[in-house]
Order: sequence, then C-alpha cells, then structure tokens
Amino acid sequence: MDNLTHTLTGLMLARTGLNRWCPGGTAILLLSANAPDIDVVAGWKDSLTYLDHHRGYTHALIAAPLMAALVVLVVRLAGRKPVPWIKGIAAGCIGVLSHLLLDWTNTYGIRLLLPFSDRWLRLDITNVVDIWIWAILAMAVAGPMLSKLVSSEMGAKSGTGRGAAITALVLLFVYEAGRFTLHARAVASIDAHLYQGHAPRKVEAYPHFANPLTWTAMVDTGEAVILQRTSLLNAYDPTGGKTWYQPEPHPAIEKARATATFRRYLNFAQTVYWRSTPVDKPEGGVRVEACDLRFGDPDAPRFIASAVLDRALKVAGEKYSFGPLRPR
Repeated sequence: MDNLTHTLTGLMLARTGLNRWCPGGTAILLLSANAPDIDVVAGWKDSLTYLDHHRGYTHALIAAPLMAALVVLVVRLAGRKPVPWIKGIAAGCIGVLSHLLLDWTNTYGIRLLLPFSDRWLRLDITNVVDIWIWAILAMAVAGPMLSKLVSSEMGAKSGTGRGAAITALVLLFVYEAGRFTLHARAVASIDAHLYQGHAPRKVEAYPHFANPLTWTAMVDTGEAVILQRTSLLNAYDPTGGKTWYQPEPHPAIEKARATATFRRYLNFAQTVYWRSTPVDKPEGGVRVEACDLRFGDPDAPRFIASAVLDRALKVAGEKYSFGPLRPR
C-alpha cells in the first residue's frame, strides 16, 4: 500500500493504547508501519534494481523483528530517551506486520517467505492506493480532532481517540474481508465459462481503483489474453472484452527472454503478454516487448521489458520501464 495508508494505520495502532503501553510507542509504530519500504533506496540506481529488491527481504516475515529493532534504535537515538527493548520491539513488530498484511492484499504482491521461497504472494483485492481505506483512516483522524476542538470550546476534557482508532481498524478489517469475498465471486464467475470453445488456462480479477463491485477480468487461453471490465451487479459476458493474441513462437523472443533484463523482469512479472514487431533500425531487426497485465493492457502497457535484436538475432539494446501511470 501507499505510505499514507501505512502511516495512518500505524497511528491508529498507537491510539488503541500501545502508545501508553510502550514509551515512545507512537513514534515506533509510525516508523515501523513504514520501515519495510526502506528498500526503495534500490531505486536510486535504476528502475530494474528497484524491481529486483522492492518488497523483498525487508518485507519478509523473518525480517520483521530486525526491522522493529532498527526502528527502536532510531527512536532511542533520536529521542535521547530510554525505550524498553522488549516492549519496543514488540510494538515495532506489530507495526511491521501491519505493513506486510496491507501489502499482501494488493496486486503488486509481496515475497513474505524469503529466504526460503521467492514466490510472490498477493490477494488482488485492493490497489496500492485505495481511496476507501483513505476515507476510513481519515475519518478516524478527523473525528478526534473535531471532538478536541469542541471540547476545548466547552472547557471539557478531550478524548484520546482510542474509540475512533479501534473503530477504524475494525472497519478496515471488515472492508478487506468484503473485498476478499467480492474478489472470490468475480474469479468464480470468470472461471465458469468457456472462451473460444476452451476452458481458460488462467483467470484473474483485478480491483477497480474506486468501485469495489467492479473488476478487470483477465483470461489467458494459452493462445490469447482477454481483458474486460465487469461488474458484479450484472451477469458476466464471456464474449465481451478485448482480445490480444500471443505472438507465434519466434527465435527473437527466446533470445530476448535470455537477456539479463528479461530474466530479472520475469522474476517479478506474473501475467505476461509478449509482443514482437519489426523495426527500421537495425535493418531487418525486431523489437520484443513483455508487459505485466496486472498493471495495464497491451495497448497501454506498464511494467515493460523490451529488447531490440538485429537480423542475426544479436541483442542491440535492452531496457525496462514502468510505463505511463493509468488507473484501471
């Protein structure tokens, strides 16, 4: 999830009472709820290195105590006050785990089981940015602020915001559970049909950025991929959507697949569409591209690996790019 969501979640956890249970608890939870994203420093080198390392070891379950301990160390040094290590690390682990759980819910995925497995785990129930989660957390922040303002005008004692924080966390859980149920319904509906006379090899449903009842259906038949926007309020139409056929096997694709850029990219990509097109330079050359359908369609791709090969299938250039941002 985005860092605003992680920060506000950490604040809600602190206000449940953890800020009083552990000295420096609010700072620990705010920092630990964001700590796994320290891996973004890999992006300073280049975008492919970012792809290699983001949501990797700093997002692994086994690293949670270490991330929590580092946060406690930072809070102790910055605040110049003692913080009990056991309580601090326990609070920090809660913040780190909140980050991992939220990241697990979205389409990007997370490698929770490193170093034992580099498998990407994802629930596909939310986008990296979810406006309804923002709304839930924002109301929990605004409510106590407004209550404090009213109380000060009346001369009354203001509350701690504990009730609002607990309510927000419960609503967040209910919302995620509802998203999980709706996603399961969408996948089951997509998978219950034949496409071009054949059962699909793979189906997925990606969340809409705003409407929990709307999903992007992805169907892989082996020969083609089909994408369409579908609503759970209407009957699913397996003949709808747009079809892109996978290219015929070509030596250029295999050569591109073997490049360092494509090997690293394919460690991340989950639902890949391939495209090969001729180019003017070098003469007789071909461009091979692969995009991840979780983030865009072949007409407006994102997360793209590409390579240009000459007539002799020698790689003339290779690169990776995120592509233009476009909400589903």
